[in-house]
Amino acid sequence: MKDARSRKIEYLRVSVTDRCNFRCIYCMPEEGIEAITHEEVLSFEEIVAVCRIMAQLGIQKVKLTGGEPLVRKNFIELVKDIKAIPGIEEITLTTNGLLLADQLEDLVAAGISAINISLDTLDHERFKQITRVDGLEKVVEAIHKAADCKALRLVKINALIAKGLNEEDILGLAAFAKDKPIHVRFIELMPIGIGRNLKGMTKEEIMNVLEKVYGPLESYHQRLGNGPSKYYTLPGFKGKVGFISAVSECFCEDCNRVRLTSDGFLKLCLHSTKGIDLKSLLRKGMKEEEIKQIIEKTIEGKPERHHFGERDAAETEQKIMAQIGG
Repeated sequence: MKDARSRKIEYLRVSVTDRCNFRCIYCMPEEGIEAITHEEVLSFEEIVAVCRIMAQLGIQKVKLTGGEPLVRKNFIELVKDIKAIPGIEEITLTTNGLLLADQLEDLVAAGISAINISLDTLDHERFKQITRVDGLEKVVEAIHKAADCKALRLVKINALIAKGLNEEDILGLAAFAKDKPIHVRFIELMPIGIGRNLKGMTKEEIMNVLEKVYGPLESYHQRLGNGPSKYYTLPGFKGKVGFISAVSECFCEDCNRVRLTSDGFLKLCLHSTKGIDLKSLLRKGMKEEEIKQIIEKTIEGKPERHHFGERDAAETEQKIMAQIGG
């Protein structure tokens, strides 16, 4: 499946819930957000139906996200059902890691082949400040357990660095990649929702910190996953260090993804409101073949690029990340 600019769309990110057991300061307010009702959230059957239709259109890879996906009851069954869809080659997971250690074996058995774990600090007090939860030990335990799991193809850490918040953690987070094949990715802060209130660090600034201690970063040109991260090797490191620089290094020309929100909206771009409400089509009984044709037509209109940093850009997303999906 291609959009109007001939970009091959093969990757679907599915938010299974807007609920989360963290309250990260760049994602949602301390009191949380008003969660959408149970009736508004897509059922597992509806999620599987969308994935089945999308697979017929050429989607091969599915990423399950939230909120925090592992808080949704019977999540393992959803993984199994998506894995059984013809054409779906890979199912991966993004999680905050708090519940991961206890569910890891079942997730892998159900079909998860790669896991991204979010972690922004190794300092207990900063962890509680950032997430508003005391759970650092459980997240670190999950990272090591996942790294030791031979059945997983990839284990990555996603770290967001902001000035005045966790700059001191760059070296410690990167060190996860030193002794184990864990790939640590530093994500550039995007001006979405509450994240607008923080000042991120550039790729160059983080690279300078790393190179002063660990030596020169050398470009690594093989793909590690489905996303746009640029990876580098460091002397003596088993894993790679990566950067996702959506703002300063726009990678929209190679974008291969669309997103399904937890309430059933097929979102064509993270920073745009363009898309279509699939939930309403499913619930009014429209046949899957008809929905497939509508999706195909909708994806032709995928925006050319995001407009981070541009004021008053048309159709700019105003929701916070927790409402969009990771």
